[in-house]
Amino acid sequence: MENVYLVGWAPNRAPASAPLAATADGEDSLQELADLAASAGARVLGRALQRSAHPEAATLVGRGKLEQIRAAARLAQAQAVIFDNDLTPTQLRNVERILELKVLDRTQLILDIFARRARSREGQLQVELAQLTYLLPRLAGQGTMLSRLGGGIGTRGPGEQELEFDRRRIRARIRKLQEDIEHIRSGRALHRAHRAERGFLTVSLVGYTNAGKSTLFNALTRSDILTSGRMFSTLDPTLRRLELDSRRPVLLSDTVGFIRRLPSHLATAFRATLEELEEADLIVHVIDVSHPLQGAHEEAVEKILASLGVAARPRLRVWNKIDRLEAADPRRHSRDPSSAAVSALTGEGLDELRARIDERLGDPVIEADFEFPCTAGEAVARLHRVATVLSERFDDERVCVRARISSSIREQFHTYLRSSA
Repeated sequence: MENVYLVGWAPNRAPASAPLAATADGEDSLQELADLAASAGARVLGRALQRSAHPEAATLVGRGKLEQIRAAARLAQAQAVIFDNDLTPTQLRNVERILELKVLDRTQLILDIFARRARSREGQLQVELAQLTYLLPRLAGQGTMLSRLGGGIGTRGPGEQELEFDRRRIRARIRKLQEDIEHIRSGRALHRAHRAERGFLTVSLVGYTNAGKSTLFNALTRSDILTSGRMFSTLDPTLRRLELDSRRPVLLSDTVGFIRRLPSHLATAFRATLEELEEADLIVHVIDVSHPLQGAHEEAVEKILASLGVAARPRLRVWNKIDRLEAADPRRHSRDPSSAAVSALTGEGLDELRARIDERLGDPVIEADFEFPCTAGEAVARLHRVATVLSERFDDERVCVRARISSSIREQFHTYLRSSA
């Protein structure tokens, strides 16, 4: 386990009248960095937060502050310093020279966690693509140090040649990764088209990391995927069948959790995975209602959904972890049809959530009468799988069935619909 010291920069403290979300980029953001560090297997030994009107161009927090951080980190016997902000190549070089310790920024830490969590081939490709996309522009700083032979014609040293070689090699690898991910993406598109042909609807869970999405996923689908209090415990997408009262075929997908200030190239790298959101018939936004920064977390998720172009998809908000609220708290009882209050841990409110999902899918469930010839046994069996059969009787060479069925699925059996005349 690596010992680390955390450093953050934030603008000067907001006025007391500012909303909570406006002040969440200071101490609270640094606490989130501590959670991320713990998820990466590090031990946090100390932290420092610098507030100023503007970030210092050369070192982010200023040389004087870095001297204090170096003394504190050495006293704590830290092996690395992690910044809660993304550092430019110049800042990274200057900070490492002053601190004389290994230095990581927020994106590097997140990439390390992603690399640990990726299990599928697709997830591993996406992590490598994000790592190389992050690394490529930062080779410039190394190139400057490798070729300090002077300026002008005839003074370009072997370090610069090595830098250009590394750049070409990384760009070639990025192209290969993009091609491989595109191939997987095409395969996903075929699977989605096949599901659509079979009448499957898709419901996608999204939410801030550690909001309880995976626990809710397991509770709804009776699965046993990994759940953990650590951030980004779920990285690879998972699909399972969801049982609703309407019996319509529904698939529930669990996706990677979001965080504030998620680097844009990370969202881009995981675009193929998050494409499930683009095709979802319903997006279920899972919110930890007990978290003190609930509002800031909601806002962060909404911003990412907007950046992915899925903000207009049908939405259902789920207030999770209501078991942590007082019994009299009004948030335990949601009467808004566009939301539901649940505890994925205890199971409270799950039946209501299934009913809300049924309603929000916008495919009304009706009663219908069907007549099947005796030779259509396979069609009758399929009706039993996708609908709630209310009655069934045999009349000469026909099978007469009355069932509760969604409108869209009923159309798949239009040949056997019984005329109301």
